[in-house]
Amino acid sequence: MRKVYYNLMPKLSISIPVFALSLLAAMPGTTQQPDSLKTASLQSHEAMTISAVPWMDPALYKAKFPKKSPFTAGILAVMVVFRNDSDQSVKLGLDRIRLSLQLDEENRQQIAPLTADQVAYGTLAPTRKDPTSKRKTFPFPTGPPKTTPDKNWFEIQKQAENAGVPTNVVAPHSTVQGLLYFDLQGQFDLLSTAHLYVPDLMVMEKNRSLTFFEIDLSRPGGN
Repeated sequence: MRKVYYNLMPKLSISIPVFALSLLAAMPGTTQQPDSLKTASLQSHEAMTISAVPWMDPALYKAKFPKKSPFTAGILAVMVVFRNDSDQSVKLGLDRIRLSLQLDEENRQQIAPLTADQVAYGTLAPTRKDPTSKRKTFPFPTGPPKTTPDKNWFEIQKQAENAGVPTNVVAPHSTVQGLLYFDLQGQFDLLSTAHLYVPDLMVMEKNRSLTFFEIDLSRPGGN
């Protein structure tokens, strides 16, 4: 497999220590940060801060998915928080976010986030790749859904939607948070090289793009 490259602008960013999360949570008008973000990785520049933490503890999924957890089907949830400290609204290109993984020296893979529909299909799929078996080409071909939508499917789809990032617009001096889902098919060891790449942020009033974010998920608290 060929290497995968992206065209990146020079990184103009400031890494923020973990304790900054508690400061953000305490500021007026800020949504209270969940406990799971205490070990989040962060990046901040141009009055925008993005923090992210992969949910590797199965217990974290119970409140959002009380019956059937995507994690047991090899799907990873990443809690992301977008904080806008500017005086202008910022629009997020959520569908352009990628989980970047370095599989080996010659192979970098970018994984797109799943939709709520895809989370439901993946969670209820009758067969999933055995994470203990020998790794093959990644990502694995998904093909057409093998699960017919039923009551359970609609329940998980709704749960995934409700727990996801609720909007793609972050108003001035406000915070938006929610889950992004990535199908790792149980190969969670790949997170040791993972980066969350956020390339598309637009200041709406000025029609101006912000510099990309690339958050190192393998090093909580910094980049």
